[in-house]
Amino acid sequence: QVQLVESGGGLVQTGGSLRLSCAASGRTFSNYAMGWFRQAPGKERDFVATINSWDVTSYRDSVKGRFTISRDNAKNTVYLQMNSLKPEDTAVYYCAARSYYSNTDYRKYDYWGQGTQVTVSS
Repeated sequence: QVQLVESGGGLVQTGGSLRLSCAASGRTFSNYAMGWFRQAPGKERDFVATINSWDVTSYRDSVKGRFTISRDNAKNTVYLQMNSLKPEDTAVYYCAARSYYSNTDYRKYDYWGQGTQVTVSS
């Protein structure tokens, strides 16, 4: 089992920045691919960014150049640095884990955090 706890969400103005953190406990963190997903009200959960066990990253097109995913295996933590935020980034952000290989399909992930709200005001 892997337990995930997100933090760092909040309210920010357009153009601002936030850094989300996801602390993991349980199994060997370095063996897991980590993903960030988001869900706006009434919409499906969407892929945002992933990082696999070998630190290879992937991003949805709309966040490329603005968001950065990273991991610190010594701290069992994955981060999502979000810059130049836009109102359309408003959502609940979730981190998720699956063994080794990344996937952009949220249904392929085994473990989930509780989510953290990000609100970008215009």
